[in-house]
Amino acid sequence: MKPHRGTLILVLGILSLVICGFLGIPAWIMGKNDLLEMDAGQMDPAGRSLTNAGRICGIIGCVLLVLGVVIAGLIFVLGMMGAIAGAR
Repeated sequence: MKPHRGTLILVLGILSLVICGFLGIPAWIMGKNDLLEMDAGQMDPAGRSLTNAGRICGIIGCVLLVLGVVIAGLIFVLGMMGAIAGAR
């Protein structure tokens, strides 16, 4: 059996929440793949809870990243509309 990467995935997931949302993408993908390997009996299942927690943190980090980008885009568009309206 391959050793689990639960600690790495959890660290990536937490960093995606605290520092950079882009780190949620590898946490999400690696967590999903490792959980599938654990289910297939190819990876040590001892790290299942760490892996799942990291995957969930990665998902939340990605969602927050997308929401941040959407909100920043809306603020930018509304600011440009206000600048155009104020110039008239």
